[in-house]
Amino acid sequence: MAQKPSIPKGTRDFGPQETAERNYIFDTIRSVFRTFGYAQIETPAMENLSTLLGKYGEEGDKLLYRILNSGDAFANVDPERPLTPQVCEKGLRYDLTVPFARFVVQHQGELSFPFKRFQIQPVWRADRPQKGRYREFYQCDVDAIGSRSQLCELELVQIVDRVFAKLGVRVLVKINNRKVLTGLAEICGFPDKVVDITVAIDKLDKIGLDAVKEEMIGKGLTPEAVAVLEPVLTLSGTNEEKLATMRTVMAASPTGLKGLDELEELFGFIAAADIATPVEIDLSLARGLNYYTGAIFEVKALDWQIGSICGGGRYDNLTGIFGLPDMSGVGVSFGADRIYDVLKGLDKFPKDLCSATRLLLANMGADEVRYLLPVAAALRAQGIAVELYPDAAKLKKQFDYADRKSIPFLSITGASEAEQGVVNLKNLATGEQQSFAKEDIAGMVDFLRG
Repeated sequence: MAQKPSIPKGTRDFGPQETAERNYIFDTIRSVFRTFGYAQIETPAMENLSTLLGKYGEEGDKLLYRILNSGDAFANVDPERPLTPQVCEKGLRYDLTVPFARFVVQHQGELSFPFKRFQIQPVWRADRPQKGRYREFYQCDVDAIGSRSQLCELELVQIVDRVFAKLGVRVLVKINNRKVLTGLAEICGFPDKVVDITVAIDKLDKIGLDAVKEEMIGKGLTPEAVAVLEPVLTLSGTNEEKLATMRTVMAASPTGLKGLDELEELFGFIAAADIATPVEIDLSLARGLNYYTGAIFEVKALDWQIGSICGGGRYDNLTGIFGLPDMSGVGVSFGADRIYDVLKGLDKFPKDLCSATRLLLANMGADEVRYLLPVAAALRAQGIAVELYPDAAKLKKQFDYADRKSIPFLSITGASEAEQGVVNLKNLATGEQQSFAKEDIAGMVDFLRG
């Protein structure tokens, strides 16, 4: 018995309609990126594991897909050494930021800094599939590297504002600063536990405050230290009130105060830029990736229940691990697959995305097809999407085909029309029909675009 076809869990097929909808997302995001002066690059699907390992923390390393070396990867395995490094030298990229840092270092002599790039490509994570979480998904990243100015952070907030306004989705932008989180570790007496604290805090929305507290205690923090952190994680009020309260809390942490200074400057820029999207300080926001050093961002959809649909932050020395120190950058990543789910759930996609074909030429026989072939070529040269039905089938079948594909115009041009040198065009929505001389391509184009 033939095996039933299937795909791996956490991946999805996309048919013509879904692909058109995804391209709508990509095209919208790409158009906004370009208006801010960002240029597109691409990097390979696989990277050397030496490039990827150690950049995402212990949990991130566990989610990397390793690729077996080509040929017989196990032929010369030494049983006395760890197996994985011997048989896997490459892995699928986990995100687009680390490959971007590698790209910057490798091509630094060809780039002008600050370098502003965007990248729209798939990434892979060996995660547990669930709603809104996939093993293969697209990221749409935008980064500026080579400047420490928080005008770069402002620009990313403006990009988020523009993108979701064009998509018709209401969102909330949450911002924190990793220096504030470092300050929290210092004031609770465990400066060496900043990574453990950050990883735990990053799960607050998913597992709740009590579970986060238990995790931090399990990582070695005392109940007294956790009690110091708890009021900060549940802090409410306006952005100004949060900053004022935190300045008192952080009085003994220069690093934490520096983070609050950066937040205050950034929110000053945001206020001056008159951004319509609500933006708030969320001191529980952690973003689990180890390479963030300054501002961190997360975007939530307001009208659809799903995880963050966009996130990112400032990284001060990511390129340093590849031999180019002190190259600060900041970026955000748009989660295209989650954005797709939000748009689908809210019915926000334009209705005619998949009806790329504008005109169907009915097949009335071999002679009529030969008559219409030059017409089809001329219309396509003018940018009109034209299909010629491949079989001389009954007209009802050809009508049904046009209806299923939402093709708005149909041409039924038979032997008598060919003898007269004309082409019939019919608007299937209004019923309007006109005949055009075969050479009157301009007239046909006007009718089809009208």
